[in-house]
Amino acid sequence: MEFISGQSREQLNLFPLCMDDYIDENNPVRIIDAYVESLDMKELGFQRSQPNDNGRPMYSPKDLLKLYIYGYMNRVRSSRKLEIETKRNLEMIWLLKNLTPDHKTISRFRQNNPSALKNVFKDFVMICDKLELFGKELVAVDGSKFKAWNTKDRNFTKDKLNDRIKRAEEKIDTYMQLLNKNDEKEHETDPVDVHEITIKIQELQKRKDRYSEYLEILKSGDETQISLTDPDSRLMKTKDGLDVCLNIQTAVDSKNKMAVEFTVENQVQDKNLMSPLAKKAAEILKTEDLTIVADNGYDSTSDVAQMVRDGMHPVVAGGDYEFLAETTPEDAEHITSYTDGLAHSVYLPERNVFVCPMGEVLYPSSYNQKKHIAKYLNCKACKSCSHKCTKSKYYRAERRVKPSKYTKEYNDKELYLRKVQILQNKEIVRRRKSIIEHVFGTVKRNMGISYLLLKGKKKVTGEMSLAFLSYNMKRAINILGIAKIMETIQIR
Repeated sequence: MEFISGQSREQLNLFPLCMDDYIDENNPVRIIDAYVESLDMKELGFQRSQPNDNGRPMYSPKDLLKLYIYGYMNRVRSSRKLEIETKRNLEMIWLLKNLTPDHKTISRFRQNNPSALKNVFKDFVMICDKLELFGKELVAVDGSKFKAWNTKDRNFTKDKLNDRIKRAEEKIDTYMQLLNKNDEKEHETDPVDVHEITIKIQELQKRKDRYSEYLEILKSGDETQISLTDPDSRLMKTKDGLDVCLNIQTAVDSKNKMAVEFTVENQVQDKNLMSPLAKKAAEILKTEDLTIVADNGYDSTSDVAQMVRDGMHPVVAGGDYEFLAETTPEDAEHITSYTDGLAHSVYLPERNVFVCPMGEVLYPSSYNQKKHIAKYLNCKACKSCSHKCTKSKYYRAERRVKPSKYTKEYNDKELYLRKVQILQNKEIVRRRKSIIEHVFGTVKRNMGISYLLLKGKKKVTGEMSLAFLSYNMKRAINILGIAKIMETIQIR
């Protein structure tokens, strides 16, 4: 018996005459086509959303957006690879109606429309909301490090720059000693190449001057690192060691593990990033009664207190909170006193003051320019206080802040305070990993987006908008199927 054999290449075949016959009705590419066609590109903020009056006709931004969504859903992000796919992939040929834009046109579209791409992501979130894919009860917040377009050799800290300057000085000294020895032994038959050494010294001096310039920038500014290729990227700790990355903060709804909102940050730690993202997620979902869960990297009393003031229910792994929060004058009668051993203080940003564990207001007192730390004290209150909240003479609160944003001005309105207690919900904490890690695992492993192709937080926002848009679209298709989503899009 012989093997299964194919048809002869010389045999004539009768292919379908209509391009639409190649794509069946349940192909996800039809969702991409219908959704993008329903968008108002001008309203979303896309450049060149209207055709030119003169000159060569342009490609429609709708066609380029379809190309990118299909590419991100199928692990193809490179503009050159997308150009190749337009000429050989039947689904791509159908989607673009046989158009073949070059890689430069494809690349420029993604670079020039970051804000518009974020608006498309938000628009599809609204569609998912109409399809009731969000539970609007529990949202998990977490950050993941994505490798930036910047190598470690092009990233500098103060210690690294001091070390490079020291090494350059040592090499210059070595070469200078070699020149001095050569002057003493001019009669030798094999003298040192003075011209070559002089060139090396000049190159080392230029390098040293450049490092010194970078060091002055760090000393005079608020940043602790400087990156040359992507100025917004920072050296961060990842599971594979240190690498230059950007921190992608994401809020995910628990019902179907779909992304609600995300931000691109270059802050190394996650501290104090939960409250702003949770507030955006609550606004998008149009609900205030929202439970937010995060890991212990978000353990910040002031951040949790801000979420309580915003009407949300924060749950942080490993954190049990008991602190003072603002309330209305009508509720002032419910104020309760503090117990011994409580040592948390809460920062009230709108008044630029801290509230100590005993409910006393701490005012801005000094600023450490070297460490960029603002200190808050109330010596008079501590002298008359019977509780011992700290081993120091006075209770002190600190916060890291840029010099330009530090001020001794504060709003001294009368504070009405109440005691707030938040206990860790272990069941919700256990669910956190299955909610948020699912998204990062799918995006990084299944969709192949573990590193970034663009530079700068603004452009990376557009790139990650395509990533999370494609992720949400795939989830919606897997959960509801093609027909239900097509019906919602057509109604819109």
